Amino acid sequence: MTDALISPFAAGLRCVCPRCGEGALYAGFLKVAPSCESCGLDLKFADSGDGPAVFVIFAVAPLVIILAFIVENLFHPAPWMHLVLWIPAVIIFSLLLLRPFKAVMIALQYQRQAGAA
Repeated sequence: MTDALISPFAAGLRCVCPRCGEGALYAGFLKVAPSCESCGLDLKFADSGDGPAVFVIFAVAPLVIILAFIVENLFHPAPWMHLVLWIPAVIIFSLLLLRPFKAVMIALQYQRQAGAA
């Protein structure tokens, strides 16, 4: 595959190399691999910083707030029940979204050659 054919969003959401679209991007849960095992791309340029966390907050917060309003209006649970429901939900949703959001940021960095400057 050529560079132009790989969308940074497709590569990011699949958590694969932004150049070839095949090699794994991560060596751990959020630890970026030193290089792509498929094409050899050096991934040292990848520094997403706090960017993915901000976008995860923007995605998770409205979702949890809407769900909390729906649960409150339908079932009227006790306040402690909201804590039992929504604290784990926020943690789980955030952990599920953090990897792909970070991978998208890295793929966008690669596409825009942010590490070259």
